[in-house]
Amino acid sequence: MSVRDVGNGTTYHADVLGYDRSQDVAVLQLVGASHLRMVKFGDSSTVTVGDGVVAVGNAGGAGGTPSHVGGAITALDQSITAQDEIGASTEQLSGLFETNADIVPGDSGGALVNEAGRVIGMVTAASEGFQFGGTQSPAGYAIPIATARIVAAEIVGGQSSSTVHTGATAFLGVETQSPFSGASGAVIVAVVPGSPTDRAGLSQGETVTAVDGTPITSAEVLADTLLGLRPGAEVTIDYLDPFGQQQTANVTLASGPPQ
Repeated sequence: MSVRDVGNGTTYHADVLGYDRSQDVAVLQLVGASHLRMVKFGDSSTVTVGDGVVAVGNAGGAGGTPSHVGGAITALDQSITAQDEIGASTEQLSGLFETNADIVPGDSGGALVNEAGRVIGMVTAASEGFQFGGTQSPAGYAIPIATARIVAAEIVGGQSSSTVHTGATAFLGVETQSPFSGASGAVIVAVVPGSPTDRAGLSQGETVTAVDGTPITSAEVLADTLLGLRPGAEVTIDYLDPFGQQQTANVTLASGPPQ
């Protein structure tokens, strides 16, 4: 992974130290970076409806000079379900600022700045392909910066929890979705060539039902289960083949991208 500092024009290699999917926060460590200019933080606990804000991001993923758009805070302590465009993955996010700033795909991860130029939030749920509650939302959302900083401190301190994952991410090499019929399991819709799953002989159309004895009732449960495992671990995968027959495979997990 690489990160470009638009201030000094330098591109750095970056390692993912950890992340919290429930808060949509990750911490990256830039290799060889020093003396970078730091943002100034505001007090997100004092934000009120009507406060003027500016959302700074990478609108449309164009890169270069960050984009910015103005607006105001329209609601506090909001909860949303962020769902990707094919419905394979959802996130439940809460405690968010809502703003009428015209946040677009690519802005996610950018700063929400108050009228004093201080960061009060981090834009979220605006990544390309995401929608809110099943329909396109006219509002933008941001994580209060106090929340983001608490999560970041836990990650930097190596404090793993039920929601915070630190270190490398275990990788099976499959894209899955929950069964449309309401049945239990995680249906494999794609397999990464050369991945642990591919080498074990699993294929599209089969349904993962357990990992090391842990029942897998949905695609989300499979993702959560992998968060508790480490690359290099040997696990037993129980699955149903396309004919409904129960099968078992032994898999050594690889290291993969963050969830």
